[in-house]
Amino acid sequence: MKIVVDAFGGDYAPQEIVAGAAKALQQNPDLKLVLVGDKDKITEILSSLVFVSDRLEIVHAPDVISMDEVPTVAIRTKKTSSIVVAYDYLRENEDAVAMVGAGSTGATLTGAVLKLGRIKNISRPALAPILPTVNDRGVMLLDSGANADCKPENLLHFGIMGSEYMKAMGIKNPKIGLLNIGVEEEKGSETVKEAFKLLKSSKLNFVGNVEARDVLRGNVDVVVCDGFSGNVCLKSIEGASEILFGEIKSAASSSFKAKIGALFLKGKLKKLKNKYDHKKIGGAPLLGVSKIVIKCHGNSKADSIATAINQAYTLAKNQLIQKVTSAVENL
Repeated sequence: MKIVVDAFGGDYAPQEIVAGAAKALQQNPDLKLVLVGDKDKITEILSSLVFVSDRLEIVHAPDVISMDEVPTVAIRTKKTSSIVVAYDYLRENEDAVAMVGAGSTGATLTGAVLKLGRIKNISRPALAPILPTVNDRGVMLLDSGANADCKPENLLHFGIMGSEYMKAMGIKNPKIGLLNIGVEEEKGSETVKEAFKLLKSSKLNFVGNVEARDVLRGNVDVVVCDGFSGNVCLKSIEGASEILFGEIKSAASSSFKAKIGALFLKGKLKKLKNKYDHKKIGGAPLLGVSKIVIKCHGNSKADSIATAINQAYTLAKNQLIQKVTSAVENL
């Protein structure tokens, strides 16, 4: 199984990306990786790492698409950028099943659609991060930013893709919820109310509306929403988490008594912080395109990159693309 990695996308590229790739190779004996980026710099980094050389290929790409470039223009004009070359390799090689990258979100999404194309009958791809929950099952939020405006049919397709993803990750009969301003069926915009009807009449295990305050409770496995609402929800959760743990840290060092108490709670607090740290989860899949694409957070380091590669490996092994294609055909 061959996975393509954009080695020059992200805040800590290429060092952390290459290190993460080397770690993933050690963890999976039947995995092959293609690192895309400046060949000399990648080779230099690899010289200090332990990796399996006969399962690693380097494809030279001297340019990088930066975060401030217009995605559609950059994808069409920067032919030798790491993202474009990675997508070209993925499209042209049948044995390449997935791409993992931490670069520009806009370029990653645009490149996936322009270079790979959508799965047949899927109206729009969706960015679908997995968020931690209190019951440790995790919840998928889609869309979280790829589509600001959606039609009811788009939301139905998001539910199908999210359900198939969760099945591929080992969850039987995933529960699907629709993000709304209340749990009552008659709540929400006309688009959301129509989407409710479509989801309710589908073959999905649809359990109704979900309010934003309940997303992390773990009552559902997939939360469906438009990209605008999903991104606001996601950023709100991330911001609240950062503020909360910052306040806990400040309180724990505010007095001698607090410091003593913090010593007793140190292990528990560290475990809690790790549980809700988005950098430790891996990446967000872009569902709906013809091959697996995992978008990592821009500040991902080696462990996160390795996790994302393993995530792509599991999804490919469990034939996610084929299962989404079949599910949409059998609506």
